Amino acid sequence: MNAQSKMRFVLFYTFFISTTIFSSALFSQPSAIENKNSIDVTGFDDCAHHWMDITDHEQFIMPLPGQKRYKPSQVREIADNILLYQQKNGGWPKNYDMLAILSKEQKKILGEGKDSDNTTFDNGATHSQVKYLAKAFTLTKDKRYADAALRGIDFMLKAQYPNGGWPQFYPDTKGYRKYITFNDDAMTGVMNVLHIIVEKDADYSFVNSSTREEAKTAFEKGIECILKCQIVENGEPTVWCQQHDNIDFSPRGARTFELPSKCGDESSDIVLLLMSIKHPNKAIIKSVKSAVKWFKDSRIYGIRVATIKAPKVVYKFRTSVTDKIVVKDSTAPPVWARYYALGTNKPFFCDRNGIPVDSLSKVGRERRDGYTWYNYAPQKSLDEYPEWLRKIEKIN
Repeated sequence: MNAQSKMRFVLFYTFFISTTIFSSALFSQPSAIENKNSIDVTGFDDCAHHWMDITDHEQFIMPLPGQKRYKPSQVREIADNILLYQQKNGGWPKNYDMLAILSKEQKKILGEGKDSDNTTFDNGATHSQVKYLAKAFTLTKDKRYADAALRGIDFMLKAQYPNGGWPQFYPDTKGYRKYITFNDDAMTGVMNVLHIIVEKDADYSFVNSSTREEAKTAFEKGIECILKCQIVENGEPTVWCQQHDNIDFSPRGARTFELPSKCGDESSDIVLLLMSIKHPNKAIIKSVKSAVKWFKDSRIYGIRVATIKAPKVVYKFRTSVTDKIVVKDSTAPPVWARYYALGTNKPFFCDRNGIPVDSLSKVGRERRDGYTWYNYAPQKSLDEYPEWLRKIEKIN
């Protein structure tokens, strides 16, 4: 082999190895449909990440070393996994990987643990499974998937409060689990599924008219709840907290570092949901416009968050090998802090001690590196807002 041939071989081999490693990474699957026989699996990413990377002692099973995953095209295998995790009450627990190829022992344990009330909408759980099963039924016509989806829909409807909100967990609502929860797309995720059902999406053809009517009522009550939760300061509506009181709708904290505040990420999901309503009333229109104004007023310019290598540290819930720092960058796009203080609207950060601080550098590394303190989520709402305004003007 001459020098030129050797060089070509080396380049090819390097490309092959890097491509193979990349394609086998845990979250390297396409975010959208891989082909006509695949279903989007990104709704499961958050739970899968927690299962693989975060110690959670509430889980029945933990990942095995080198646990393999199904490809997105393996719809039946993934859907059958989803059935294994569904509890008798119709809901799903959080923080498992729906794409994991389970061992016989893992399947046995799941089969014996169907009576758990640790069912939730947190981290995308339950509503993501219902969405997947509905699409799996469309592709396969396997009635088991439609039946399981219907049980999941019934679970979501039962979990709703009379005031229209959804708790983070159901039926176990102790502690902050009882609060109306927008964090991690909990309530908005449920409502998006109900909205799709109401709009008579083809994937939900198995839903009868009675259940569809229940979904319509639940969705409308949910919208009323969202409007009641919107934080008003100086007479003007702003945005929402990650969670709100299930009685008086006031902003509430959850974990010690999640204090009552105004939150851009969760609020963007709410605004996108409100903008998806075809014929919004005046209250909805005002809510969207007010939130968008807050998004614009709360943008932070000239910085970005950089992830850097750091010495390995094993914490109680996770292992860290990186750290995060805020870097000045005049070319960076606008960003939003995770939390803005009630009243002052100043960004703040917090450690597990529950004491707010004014910069990310003042947070201990465990939370600094293990939590998303800045985000770009509101930009999607801002991008879609002009087109929404044009539609609203035509309607009115």
